[in-house]
Amino acid sequence: MLRLICVCLIAGLAVPLGAGVDRVSPPVLTVILDFKGPHSSTSLKEMQRESGHILNSSGVRLDWRMLGEATFGSYRDLVVMTFKGTCEYEPAAPTYDELGPLAMTRTTNGEVQPFGEVDCDRVVSSARTAMSGLDYSRADLLIGRAMGRVVAHELVHMLTKSAEHGTEGVAKRSLSGKQLIAASLSLSAFDIDRLKQERQGR
Repeated sequence: MLRLICVCLIAGLAVPLGAGVDRVSPPVLTVILDFKGPHSSTSLKEMQRESGHILNSSGVRLDWRMLGEATFGSYRDLVVMTFKGTCEYEPAAPTYDELGPLAMTRTTNGEVQPFGEVDCDRVVSSARTAMSGLDYSRADLLIGRAMGRVVAHELVHMLTKSAEHGTEGVAKRSLSGKQLIAASLSLSAFDIDRLKQERQGR
């Protein structure tokens, strides 16, 4: 049975991926990016930077590949993130229900799968609700930051193979637009510990 774990604005961010720290070299998680709509290079770079920064605290290093680049590669740990909608700032974009899902991770028969999906239109709409003044001059960077936090949330679900949410930080069940674009949002000590335990248990 196929099920979806949703990440919503104020209604819940998606599940994290569990990872532990290898004392020889940090574990590498390859993330394949599949964009179905337009995205800006600024948003893409900031998304990668933000997700990498968040997961780095648990000892996980992210290796980013676009879908076409991964055709012939061989990877130990790999997940696929699909992005729907417009993944860049648009001044007159439509408004979405804030309780709708920002992203989701797929599960089959209760098992968390390495496949996630981000609804960029909802992420952009959510981030927009928290913007004001000079934020609009760096809107694509803030959109990338928001996307990075949503992706990090989903990766935590995948790495820990769990639908469990944290009580604070990026793995909380719900994140507001303000939290998505705030100067900082990290993993809690609890989530860092469970990511490390999952990796060490392999």
